[in-house]
Amino acid sequence: MYIEPNPSLPAGPRPRLVEPALESLLSRSMLQVQVVAELHRCGTWYADAPRYECGLFHLVGAGRCTVESEALGGNVTLEAGDLVIFPHGSSHRLSGEGEEGVHQASLICGEFRFTGSAQHPLSAALPACMVIHASQASAPFRQLASTMADVVHADCAGRHVLLNKLADALFTLAICDYSRSTDERQGLFASLADPRIARVLQAVHDHPGKAWTMQSMAALACMSRSAFAERFSQLMKTPPVQYVTQWRVSVAEQLLRDRQQSVAGIAQQLGYSSEAAFRRLFKRVSGMCPGRVRGEGMRATALN
Repeated sequence: MYIEPNPSLPAGPRPRLVEPALESLLSRSMLQVQVVAELHRCGTWYADAPRYECGLFHLVGAGRCTVESEALGGNVTLEAGDLVIFPHGSSHRLSGEGEEGVHQASLICGEFRFTGSAQHPLSAALPACMVIHASQASAPFRQLASTMADVVHADCAGRHVLLNKLADALFTLAICDYSRSTDERQGLFASLADPRIARVLQAVHDHPGKAWTMQSMAALACMSRSAFAERFSQLMKTPPVQYVTQWRVSVAEQLLRDRQQSVAGIAQQLGYSSEAAFRRLFKRVSGMCPGRVRGEGMRATALN
């Protein structure tokens, strides 16, 4: 994307807010975010959430509350604008104490999941729990969280759809803030700290159809093939060529659900000269044939 210099900002180079490898991944992420509850609590209260198969999040729109979970290792107090995320659906409890009849907290609660059969690199890299405090977050994050709180109290058309789209954007900002601030890096986030591996990841994410080989990826990283393979596997927990295949299947699932191209066209776009070979590989990795994925996409579109 082309961005002209902003005259309202100080002159000179600006720090990079998002690593290109992460940005390229987020731009293609098959993420579904949905607000499922709005809670308004008074007095002393608590709400237990059992373990879920999808990710969960809670945004404090107003007031304060406490979140408790084994994933946190204790209790954490959340203020207005704070966000807690359980990427793997860990069980937890939300609670608050106060006088009966006195408003304690408003919460926006939701679910999210990465669609597709292959495990998404982001899902594998996220910790059991993430807490983003508004006081330590970026200005766009605080503004977006405040906008979501305003929408909750607004009587406007398309309110739920708007909340879902804002929640999607807020989750993206939370990932970016976490990537910049965390010291406990694993998987994708650990790879972003190594510029050689990050350079390869960005290229693979941006150009999944290129004829990637161990030799071409190692050359891009300016490493020997053996050193590159060992370093990549150590950080990403999967061999480089296998990662390329998994990423291609993830991109293919997204293209199939959009119904914009034929299976043969998708195969060619992702670097496979034979449609039959692509179909076999897709089924081996995802466990489903391309036609079934396309059919599920058509049904989901009809329901929406």
